[in-house]
Order: sequence, then structure tokens, then C-alpha cells
Amino acid sequence: MEPRLDYRKFNHEPLNALLALEKYITGCGLDHKFVHVLKLRASQLNGCAFCIDMHSIDARVAGETEQRLYALNAWRETPFFDERERAALAWIEAVTLVSDTHVPDSLYDETRRHFTDQDIVDLTYVAVAINGWNRLAIALRSVPGAYRPPSR
Repeated sequence: MEPRLDYRKFNHEPLNALLALEKYITGCGLDHKFVHVLKLRASQLNGCAFCIDMHSIDARVAGETEQRLYALNAWRETPFFDERERAALAWIEAVTLVSDTHVPDSLYDETRRHFTDQDIVDLTYVAVAINGWNRLAIALRSVPGAYRPPSR
């Protein structure tokens, strides 16, 4: 695959806005390791190879297990995710597939059983952020394989 454009070479104002959202997400209180799992799942749904590569690496660096990462595409059929994580995964999927799901009330009600209102807003910001990155990476053909996690 050949990249089309490197968006980092152009106006940085939109990029800085996305990075500011990422900074917020990092400090919002959601489990940092699981946020990578949520981003990975949305990226799987969107078919974003660059972000799948990035977030599988970041999740492993954060301590996520290989078993859960391998089974993520079939999370509903595994015992590897607890009820709270399942609610978050379902929320991320529904928001990612919003044109199909319209994020049903029943899912909202289930998510509220496990998360505060602020958490639900933050989960939605996670979906907004990763779906934005997915669209940039897919449309402009960001090439996977060279990502290295930031030094800790």
C-alpha cells in the first residue's frame, strides 16, 4: 500500500485539536489499558490497519493479554471480558456504527448500569477520537508496520 498524503505536513490546528482530545482521554479516569482495547475494536470495525497495528501494540505495552487481544473480534462469545467491559465494547461498537445502530436506548440503559454519566461521555469521546483517526488513516492511506510506542 502506498500512502496518499501525510496529514502531519499540513495545517496543525486540526491535528492539535485531535491531540488535545487524546490528552483529555488519557487523563479522564477510564482504564488506560482498556481504552486501547476500545480503540482497537473500533479500528477493527472500520478496517483501519494502521490503527489496529498501533493499538494492539499499545495495549500489549500497557499490559493487555494476548488472549484478550486475539479474541477481541469475537468478544461476545468469550469469557475474557467482564460485564463492565462488555458494556463499554458494545457502546464503542454502537457509536462507531452509528448510522446502522443509532445507539439504542436499551444499550444506553445497560451502559448506565456500569458507568457514570461522565464515563459514558468519556467513552463517547474515545469513539469520536478513534473514528476520526481511522478516517484520516484510511482515507490518506497511513501505512501500518512502522509504529513504535512512546517511551515510558
